[in-house]
Amino acid sequence: MDENDFYKLLGKRIKFLRENARLTQEKLAEKAGISLDYLGKIEVSINKPGIKTILKLANALELPIKELFEF
Repeated sequence: MDENDFYKLLGKRIKFLRENARLTQEKLAEKAGISLDYLGKIEVSINKPGIKTILKLANALELPIKELFEF
């Protein structure tokens, strides 16, 4: 798996978990303390989030960070 494949899978996983939690992009971005634009670009793998952002998203989704990588 190359870096681009990894971020595509991560973006899809975040979107899946967000939808499963019945959160809009707006609500998750607000809970995570990131911009809506940034979250949208993470979900479609334009932006490549760092570990701090990944941790913020896991906390906002109320999930262990490892759940974001189960793809």
